[in-house]
Amino acid sequence: MSINPKTLLLGALFLALPAFGMSQTWNHEGGTLKLDAPPKRIVALNWAATETLLLLGITPVGVADKTGYSTWVSKPELPDDVANVGTRVAPSLEAIAELKPDLIVTSTEIAPAHELLEQIAPTYVISVYKPDSRPFEKAREMLLVLSDILDREGRAKTVLANINQTLEQQRDRLDRANVTDIPIALVSFQDNRHVRIYTKDSLYQAALDSLGLTNAWPNHGNYWGFASIGLESVARIPNSRLVVIEPLVPGLADSLEESPFWTYLPPVRNQQIYQIPSAWSFGGVHQVKSLAVTLTDALLKGGSTNVR
Repeated sequence: MSINPKTLLLGALFLALPAFGMSQTWNHEGGTLKLDAPPKRIVALNWAATETLLLLGITPVGVADKTGYSTWVSKPELPDDVANVGTRVAPSLEAIAELKPDLIVTSTEIAPAHELLEQIAPTYVISVYKPDSRPFEKAREMLLVLSDILDREGRAKTVLANINQTLEQQRDRLDRANVTDIPIALVSFQDNRHVRIYTKDSLYQAALDSLGLTNAWPNHGNYWGFASIGLESVARIPNSRLVVIEPLVPGLADSLEESPFWTYLPPVRNQQIYQIPSAWSFGGVHQVKSLAVTLTDALLKGGSTNVR
C-alpha cells in the first residue's frame, strides 16, 4: 500500500506542534480552567500570585494593591508600569475588565467570587493560605501549575533549584558555625507589648526546617501561620532566641529600652535579640529563600539586647 507523501508531511507537522496546539484544562479551587494557548495578559489579585508570576519572568498587566506590594514584598521587583486594580480585599472589576486580561489569578479568601471574574476572563483560583494547608507546599504548587499554564516549566525548575541551593548553602553556614542549637522565636511587633509570633503552620517554618532550626513556639496558630500574643508569653520560652522581623512600630526601640518588662525577658538578658529585614510572611516560595538568607546572616553576626 502506497502512502501519500503529503500525508506523511502533515503527520510530521502535527507531531511537531507544541502541546498548546490543542486546548488544555486545569482543575482548581473554583472549578476548571480551559485554555487554547498560553495567556499573555494576566491580572494577579494577591501578592503571592504576583510574586510567582514575576519569578516565572511574567510581568502581570495588573495587580491588586500595587503600592503595598512594593512596600511589604518588594522582591521580586514589580515594574512601575503595571496597573493597579484596587485592593486585595475588594479589587475593582471595572479596572480589571479595562485591562482585557486573558487570565486572572486569584484566591478564595481575598477576592470576589470567581464567577464574577469568569465573566471578564478565564480565572484560576488557588489559595496558599487556608485551613490545614502547608503554605510552602501550596506556594510551590502555585509556581508549578502557573508554569504549566504559561509554558514556563523550565523557568520554574530553575527557580526551585536556586531556592534549594540557597537553603543548603545557608544551612551549611550555620552548621559550620555551630549555631543551630537554640530554638528561634520569630516575631513581628504590633506595639511595644504585643507581637505576632510565627507558628509551625507558617510559610516561615519551611525556612526554619531547611536551616535545621527549631521553632521555639510550641502552639499552632491561625491558617495564616501566626498567633497574636503579649510579650509576657515570650517569657514562657526562656531557652530561645528572639528574632524581630522589620518593619518596626515607630518609636519601638526607645520604648523597649525604657521598659522594665522588656529587660526582664530571658532572650534580652541573654543578649539573644536579632533583627532582620522583612520577608512577606504571606507570600510565595521566594520569601522562604529571602528569610533563610537574612536569618542566617543575623545569627552569624550575633545577638544584642535591643532592637534598633
